Amino acid sequence: MRGLAEFIMRGRWQALAVAVVGAGSLLFGWLSAAAIALVTLRKGVIDGSWLVLWALLPALLAAWMSGDVGSIVLLAGTFVLAATLRVTVSLAMAILASVGLGLIGGAALLLISGEFLDQLVLVFAELIGEIEANMTGAGEAIALQRPTPMQVAGILAAGNAVTAVLSLLLARYWQALLYNPGGFRVEFHRLRLPVGATLSLGALAIVLWLQAPWISGWALVWAVPLMFAGFALVHAWVAATRRGNGSLVMFYAMWLFFDPVKGLLLGVVMADALLDFRRRWSSASTDGEA
Repeated sequence: MRGLAEFIMRGRWQALAVAVVGAGSLLFGWLSAAAIALVTLRKGVIDGSWLVLWALLPALLAAWMSGDVGSIVLLAGTFVLAATLRVTVSLAMAILASVGLGLIGGAALLLISGEFLDQLVLVFAELIGEIEANMTGAGEAIALQRPTPMQVAGILAAGNAVTAVLSLLLARYWQALLYNPGGFRVEFHRLRLPVGATLSLGALAIVLWLQAPWISGWALVWAVPLMFAGFALVHAWVAATRRGNGSLVMFYAMWLFFDPVKGLLLGVVMADALLDFRRRWSSASTDGEA
C-alpha cells in the first residue's frame, strides 16, 4: 500500500489516474475516494476539489447506467470528510460529519434512485421467500418481514457513510506512513467524540432503532461515528494492556457476527464519554510502573 500512496503523491496526473480508474466501480470506488482524501489532506482543499470533480465524471456515468448514486456520494462525501479534517485538524469532527453525509446520501437515494431501491427490495423479498420456503419444508412455518425502500435506503446510507470514513482513515494512514510514521496509530487511539455529541447520537440511534421497521434502518446512520469511536477505544485498550493482535481479531469477529456485541460497544462508548477510560488506563499503568 505504501507504493500506491507514493504513486498517488508523485504528481497530479498520477493521482488523477488512480482517482478516475476506480471512481465508477463498486469494487474500487473506496480506493479512488482514499486517493482523493490523501491529496486533500496533504496538498489542500483546492487540489482535492480538482481531483474529485474529474473523478465524479465516471461516477456520474455509472449512476446514470445503474440508477445507484452510491459512487457519487462516496467520492464527494469522502472529499468533504477529508476537507473537514484538513480545516479542523480533528479526526473526531471529520467522523461526526459522516452523519450528514449519510443523511444526504440516503435522501439522494430516495429522490433519485427510487427504481434502484425497488429492485433491491424485490431481490431481498425473493431471498426471504426462499428462506421461508426452506424453513417451512423443515417443519417450521415462519413469516419473515420484508424490507421497505425507506429501510433499504437507510441501510445503504449508513453503508456509504462507513465506506467514506474507512476511505478517510486509509488516506490518513497513508499520509502518516509517508510523512509521519506512527502518527496515525497515536491519533486513532486518541479518537474520542465530544460528550454531548456521543450521548445525543446514542440516544437518537436507540430511539430510531426501537421505532417501526421502516425507519429503524436509519438508526445505523446516527451510530456510524459511535462505531468508529468504539473501534478506537478497543484499539487503545489493547495497546494499554499490551495484548496481542489476536485480541483485535477476536473482537472484530465477535462484532461482525454477534449483534449483542454491537449494542455493548455502543453502551461502552457512551460510558466512555462520561468516564474517560483512557485516562483511567493511563493512571493505572503509571501506578503499576511506580
